[in-house]
Amino acid sequence: MSSKAVLFIFALTVWGALDWVPDWQHIAVGIPVAAFVVFMTGDFFITRPHILRHPSRYWYLFVRYLPLFVWECVKANLDVAYRVLSPRLPIKPGIVRVKTTLCSETGLTFLANSITLTPGTMSVDIDRERGVLYVHWINVRSTEVDTATKLIVQRFEPLLQRIFEDGTEP
Repeated sequence: MSSKAVLFIFALTVWGALDWVPDWQHIAVGIPVAAFVVFMTGDFFITRPHILRHPSRYWYLFVRYLPLFVWECVKANLDVAYRVLSPRLPIKPGIVRVKTTLCSETGLTFLANSITLTPGTMSVDIDRERGVLYVHWINVRSTEVDTATKLIVQRFEPLLQRIFEDGTEP
């Protein structure tokens, strides 16, 4: 099955889940909306649809990664709010370099977005060839690459590796 067909089925499924009314009018609107999504993003979204065939990837995404991501967002929001409300807390902003072992565009995108969506950090640039991300950090605790990698990337990378990197099973 081509990647555009997979994307169409996925978009139509998301439309149905968000709409939640299984009548013909909603389905008649959902089909052109899903087709439009495929037309606009079909070349960018899925380049390796074969990885979607492994159900265990969905378990890692929805049961392991999403709760971890939400928890990290809550912790980071509280930390940033505390720094804003307590002017004596140190703020030492800077850009640090972190390493990643992710190779796929989707995995790197998820990692960069996970870092950016967690308050206090923001992905600035990705050097895919060297496996490096540049991250703006509100309170730089270490400029050493290995330590910064452990503090910023280590919490997301193993799960994203299991979800998005090639292999027969995660």
